[in-house]
Amino acid sequence: MKHLDFSIFPLITTSHLLLRELTAQDALQIHTLRSDPKIAAMTGKIPSTGIEDAMVHIYKIGKLMEENACVYWAISLPDNPSLIGAICLWNFDIENAVAEIGYELLPEYQGKGIMREAIAAVIKYGFEEMKVSTITAFPSLNNASSIKVLKMAGFKRDSKLYQNSHGDDVVNMVTFSLTLPE
Repeated sequence: MKHLDFSIFPLITTSHLLLRELTAQDALQIHTLRSDPKIAAMTGKIPSTGIEDAMVHIYKIGKLMEENACVYWAISLPDNPSLIGAICLWNFDIENAVAEIGYELLPEYQGKGIMREAIAAVIKYGFEEMKVSTITAFPSLNNASSIKVLKMAGFKRDSKLYQNSHGDDVVNMVTFSLTLPE
């Protein structure tokens, strides 16, 4: 895994998406994205209670980016800059060249192939630019759509223990991984 430096933001464009830097203008969408109690329960997060919570989250992401502790993209459509979701690589295990992927998408955009396209772009970035050898994910077994999108991206359920910071926060957490083909 190469030295991490996100001081120049890694903008990613795909056929249908723009993966861009998160900004304060995304606060309303971040609140909407993170306020559903059912989704929060599956991801081990506390639901957002308002714009102030969203701003705290945006600030936290900015600090993590400055510290090269994560790379976090706001997902938007090329013709509309409004955030429709988010995707990140984080929980870096530099020694073993492992990064964790995390993602979320507003309900009205789910089931349209958007997250599949975003995950493919971030996997490519992780393997080609960051030089990770394995990307992990820790979804809840209760989150069938998340598991489905991981499997479609080539992830396999894995019994190996990987570094993660979830503890008991994610109900029925399972491990999935994708390793760079040799």
